[in-house]
Amino acid sequence: MGGRPNVRLTLCLLTWNELDGCRQDVPTLPLDGFDEVFAIDNGSTDGTREYLSERGITVYPQTRPTYNGAYHCAFERCTTDALVLFHPKGTIDPAEVLRFRPLFEQGADLIVASRIGRGARNEEDDRLLRPRKWFVRALGLTASILWRREGPLAWDVLHGFRGMRKATFVALDARPAGVSVDLEMIVRSYRQRRRIVTFPIHERPRPHGTTHFKAWPTGKRLLAYLWSELSRRT
Repeated sequence: MGGRPNVRLTLCLLTWNELDGCRQDVPTLPLDGFDEVFAIDNGSTDGTREYLSERGITVYPQTRPTYNGAYHCAFERCTTDALVLFHPKGTIDPAEVLRFRPLFEQGADLIVASRIGRGARNEEDDRLLRPRKWFVRALGLTASILWRREGPLAWDVLHGFRGMRKATFVALDARPAGVSVDLEMIVRSYRQRRRIVTFPIHERPRPHGTTHFKAWPTGKRLLAYLWSELSRRT
C-alpha cells in the first residue's frame, strides 16, 4: 500500500492552577483519539493535579522553570511521533484536538490552531480595541517578512494550542527557558523551511481565572527574543 505511514500521536495538557478549566474541558476531550495522553503541571495548588489523576490522566511535574521549560518537559516525556499541546482553560472546543492527526499524516511538521485569519475568531473580536490580537498579528507579520521564504504565513504565532513532530522540536533547538517558545517554533520553522500548517478555530473569552502572561512584560520579552534571533546563525 502506498501513502504516508500512520502517525503515533500524544496529547499533552499544560496546566497551572486550572481546575475550573479542566472541569469544563476534560470530560469532553476525545482522549481515545490519541496513542498517549498526559499532563505537565507547573505546581498547581488548587486541585488540578488531583482532578486529572482522578480522570485517569497521568500528571508529571514540570521540572524545568518557565513556559519554554514546560514545552521541553512535554517533548521529553513524549514517546510517539508527534505531540499536540492543549491548555484546558475553557476557551476552545476540546473536539478541535482531533484535527491534528490527519494533518500530520499529510506531512505537516508544525500545526497551529489559529485564532486569526479567515474563518477564525479571537476572544477580542467583539471589542473595539483589540491590543493582544493586533500585537500577535504584528509579530506574525514581522516574523514572516524576516524569515519566511516559502509556504503560508502563520499569523497566530503565540497560540499555545498547536502540535509538532518530536524530531522537529529537537531540531529547532528552542531556548531552555523563557516565554518565547511559541514564537520560536514559528521563526525557526521558517528558517529551516519546515512545513507549517494552520487551521482556523473560534476562541471564547476565558471563563475562569486570569492569564499567566501579562501583556506588557511578556511583550517586551518577545520583542527581545526577535532581536536576538536576528543575530542567530542560520
